[in-house]
Amino acid sequence: MPRLTLRTEPRKLLGLLWLLLPLVVTAALIWFGLVHTPEYRRRFFGTHGLGVIQLKSQLGSALLGLALIQLFLALWMYGRLPGLRAAPHRVGTAHRLIGLLAFLLSIPIAQQCILAYGVSFTGPREALHSLAGCFLYGAFVAKVIVVRHRRWPGWALPLAGGTLITVIAVSWYSAALWFLNGFRFPGL
Repeated sequence: MPRLTLRTEPRKLLGLLWLLLPLVVTAALIWFGLVHTPEYRRRFFGTHGLGVIQLKSQLGSALLGLALIQLFLALWMYGRLPGLRAAPHRVGTAHRLIGLLAFLLSIPIAQQCILAYGVSFTGPREALHSLAGCFLYGAFVAKVIVVRHRRWPGWALPLAGGTLITVIAVSWYSAALWFLNGFRFPGL
């Protein structure tokens, strides 16, 4: 049986801990959303009632737009867009700044959702939105970990980034699009 040296054990343990952090973040948000008493009349930037849902839908749509710009810039940076030359250095800077803006934009939306409604499993749409919203921050943590720790396999960054964009899209579909489409899903 191969023997691990003292030198590799802490590194493997640390790698496992980094893998668990996104799960801990997701689980903590789900737990908080389940035990927190929802404040259904909570105002959002001075709006109330349907105005809250409309404003969150608009901000959520802006967040999805920023996520799609992030996807385009990432594909350009890694040479995955046919016909485009190598991305200049400023594309990486723009990618980081837009990512920061998207993260900051997501915070008031998520805060309003979890404090006003909590995590709900009362219906499929609510369950999907609740889980996607909580998983979004776990996916964000995973992406930051993969970006900061360059020893991960080459497929880890596209997986983390793709997962993050996917949960943003699912969150948008299960709330913003649902609202903007007259409280129903298109095509369903």
